[in-house]
Amino acid sequence: MIVTRHGHACLLIESASSRVLVDPGTFTNSWQELTDLDAILITHQHADHADVANLPALVAANQQAQVVAEAAVAGMVSELSPVTARVGETIDLGDVSVEMLGGEHALLHPRIPGVGNVGYLFRERGGPSLFHPGDSYDVTPSGTDMLALPLVAPWASAAMTIDFANAVSPQKAIPIHDFFLNDTGKATWMRICGGAIDDTVSIDDPLPGEPYTL
Repeated sequence: MIVTRHGHACLLIESASSRVLVDPGTFTNSWQELTDLDAILITHQHADHADVANLPALVAANQQAQVVAEAAVAGMVSELSPVTARVGETIDLGDVSVEMLGGEHALLHPRIPGVGNVGYLFRERGGPSLFHPGDSYDVTPSGTDMLALPLVAPWASAAMTIDFANAVSPQKAIPIHDFFLNDTGKATWMRICGGAIDDTVSIDDPLPGEPYTL
């Protein structure tokens, strides 16, 4: 499995027979020219995860790609004939199965209405697994080889990030959801979190656009 970060929460996940994009949002545009996609998966409706204005052009350039989206997003892009992501179900994308987990976005504040959020657990046949949680720390699947770790968010704290990483206890973790940090802030956050995340978890930080082999 090869993972390429396309900024913030957007990941391109490739196996021997599938090429899947997760969370093409408005905080980055490096995903807009991608082709040969087999699927486009969206965790929830917030714009930094779902650029609904530019998604039709991406689908037009990848007409073979299946769009799988959390229910609210599916309603927003109904003209693209998306598959609604339903928690507990699994879809097969070539040699990769994707289990849908969670259901709710992390709480921002009791006065702020909640939204749905579906995390995606990728399992490559005969290969590794990867969990992209979207915007939630609620689900902690065991036996995960790689965790896409949301690093900083209005709904999170360093303590929450550390506890989530330790609860999932993957072999490896790569940071996502890091647009809010400049270079100094990210280095500080990585040092704080890395110092309290279990030594059994290897934390890597590949450059955006740089393929990373799991």
